Amino acid sequence: MDTQTLITELQSFGLRLAEAPEGAPGADAAAPGEPAPPAPPTSEGGEGGRAAWTSRRGGAGPTQHVAATLRGATVMIPIHTDQAAASPFVARIGRDGAGTVERDGDELAPIALVKAPRFYALSTKDGIPYPKIALLHGADVLASTVLQTCIRYSERDKACTFCAIGQSLAAGRTTAKKTPEQLGEVAEAAARLDGVRHVTLTTGTPRSPDRGAAHLADCARGIKARVDLPVQAQCEPPDDFAWFERMRAAGVDSLGMHLEAVEDEVRAAAMPGKAEVSVARYFEAFEAAVRVFGRGQVSTYLIAGLGDSPSSLLDASERLIAMGVYPFLVPLVPIPGTPAADRAPPSGELMRALYAHIGPLLARAGLRSTDVKAGCARCGACSGLSGFEAEGRAAAPPDSGAAWTPTSESSDDASVQLRACADAGHVSRVPPLAPGHLLRRARAV
Repeated sequence: MDTQTLITELQSFGLRLAEAPEGAPGADAAAPGEPAPPAPPTSEGGEGGRAAWTSRRGGAGPTQHVAATLRGATVMIPIHTDQAAASPFVARIGRDGAGTVERDGDELAPIALVKAPRFYALSTKDGIPYPKIALLHGADVLASTVLQTCIRYSERDKACTFCAIGQSLAAGRTTAKKTPEQLGEVAEAAARLDGVRHVTLTTGTPRSPDRGAAHLADCARGIKARVDLPVQAQCEPPDDFAWFERMRAAGVDSLGMHLEAVEDEVRAAAMPGKAEVSVARYFEAFEAAVRVFGRGQVSTYLIAGLGDSPSSLLDASERLIAMGVYPFLVPLVPIPGTPAADRAPPSGELMRALYAHIGPLLARAGLRSTDVKAGCARCGACSGLSGFEAEGRAAAPPDSGAAWTPTSESSDDASVQLRACADAGHVSRVPPLAPGHLLRRARAV
């Protein structure tokens, strides 16, 4: 199995860890069909000692993963989900964190879990363990949710169905608000001790019209005062786009504003509060942000599996690329305890077909992930997209109609993949979660 196929399959199915050493994230992995077990006390660091390897549960953004090196690539692979507990892929890990990925008894590839960084053993001068301030993502990214509360999450009829920003706070694994001084202290140590190369700062949405931009700017300033690391900030579009200039002046190098879903019906069901900020408003913000940060330094998450049709995701990606925005496409990871917990992730076949269209377009537009200064697109570990950026991997059709509507006349590799997925039933639009389901699930958790 080639590397890109293996990555997309693992990120869709997840991975079971077997023969895991004490302290590894899969040491007490559930059997197929059983709910995922509680996290070991050291699986994220800062909760009873230094972890042997890094994994993450709950919190904002991509979670439930373990960071691993697979054929030279750093990949985030779901392990703490019900779907992963039933995955056909299993990794047999030795006490050194290295092992082999297998499927049906066949050895596919060597794998090595990313070790917990040295900075996890430290605490701030005010006594807070560093992992409660920021975590290692991938192999060399320091990530922090600077505001761990969100107006969307606190109102269950407004909450994003796929988000677990409040879970880690409720479990005591993080703090509600990180200060610029704390982040500067942790960033300096992470760079010095563990070779961290860039920083991602995200935030829950506050009630203020700046949507968190003000605190993100302060935090970037605090980091740059201690260490010269590129910083990405992530927030909803602020009411006043002048905040983009202010963030840039404070030391923010790249900006993420995350659409997640693009169809109005899907957004209303999957993220009812956030959907009040229209797609049109996001595109206005993208245009303004690109003028400040430059082409390729503005990005947005697109989550396949929330209900958007493949054609909608591809149309949106083409439009974003044309204006200089990097569409960071990832598969849905259903997080236990959220309304989307029972939702099936998109298939690996579908993700490969989407990547095969979008990747070459990014390369031809000069929007390569390696040129992004900081953030999720530069890291790329939660997606297989960057592996498809090489020109010539799949020929992109010449116009949007041909590109996004595979037909029997389409002959490029990506169109063949999409057509095969359609024949297998993998690209039919997944019905979005109904608000009633959201409320029923919210009451259950």
